[in-house]
Amino acid sequence: MSKKRRMFDIDIPDVGSMDVGKVPDRTLRRGPMASAISENASSLRDRKQVEDDIRAENDRLASEFVRLKREGLITDRIALDSVVTERLVRDRKPGEDDELEELKLSIREVGLSNPIRVEARADGRYELIQGMRRLMAFRALLEDTGDAGFATIPAGIVPAEAVAQTSYRRMVDENLVRKDISFAEMASLARRYADDPANACPEVSDAVATLFKSASYTKRSYIRAFAELLMRLDKVLEYPQDIPRNVGVELKRRMDRDEALSARVSTALRAEPERDAAREVEILRSFVETPSVLPTGKKSAAATRPRQAKTTFQVPFSSGVAKCSASHGRLELREDRDFSAIDRRKLELAIVAFYEALET
Repeated sequence: MSKKRRMFDIDIPDVGSMDVGKVPDRTLRRGPMASAISENASSLRDRKQVEDDIRAENDRLASEFVRLKREGLITDRIALDSVVTERLVRDRKPGEDDELEELKLSIREVGLSNPIRVEARADGRYELIQGMRRLMAFRALLEDTGDAGFATIPAGIVPAEAVAQTSYRRMVDENLVRKDISFAEMASLARRYADDPANACPEVSDAVATLFKSASYTKRSYIRAFAELLMRLDKVLEYPQDIPRNVGVELKRRMDRDEALSARVSTALRAEPERDAAREVEILRSFVETPSVLPTGKKSAAATRPRQAKTTFQVPFSSGVAKCSASHGRLELREDRDFSAIDRRKLELAIVAFYEALET
């Protein structure tokens, strides 16, 4: 008996529709410990990145702070008693400042609009470079009110300069724009700067050129003229800061032409010890007034009056010879001596003896 083969219908799918090469999705599941370790590592990486970013930002800010502080653009409040004025000589006139009260009132009402400028010293104190009046106002306000708010003052702080000349230039350049600074004050500063051997400026003209480099040539020439004038009248001038520019410059020119003029000016000033500033300027002005000139170019009658008779002679004495000239209302004695250096009382006694001798 033969066996019959059974036939089955097998449906074979189309080859094009078969997923060839695909691997069944067998996602591995991690345990709780593996997940915790992975999350912790990721958190550590994120934290390190944050720390690196913060550190880089801090470095950038620190570098910027150092730059701003070096340029004096950082302002801080510093104690008044930590500010000193030892390194630089000041160009401020001595005595009371008439405008200080106005500055004090402004500070009390609206505060200090322009901080002072100081240099940091190695001993922890600060050398004042700019802002003497502002510092004086704060000290006066602290003394007047006792308010602790005036015990410190806003200040721009810069590192100390190795060369004092740079510090002087900073101070002078700010003061050049002041309306109240006089040529006598600027000249006094130049003289004191030249007197300091550390500044290597033996001549006042060198000091003027160094300190007032930002000023015009004309202004520097005026400062030099006043420096020379102050040197000649240093012991008799009481209000040099009030001398007008034209009076001071012209008086110096006339002294250059007449060597005896400085002695006559000194005598006239010493004759009025109780004078005020206006009177002192009036005396100086009297030595620079010129005869009036008519529009036609001819001199007035007062200027063309005949020359008065004058007698000249020489008087020998133990230590030299005095040249004398006598005319109506005037007697001049010329000798190579600084009469302004002689004690005033001694001169007065000599003059009294002279007049007593004439009357006998």
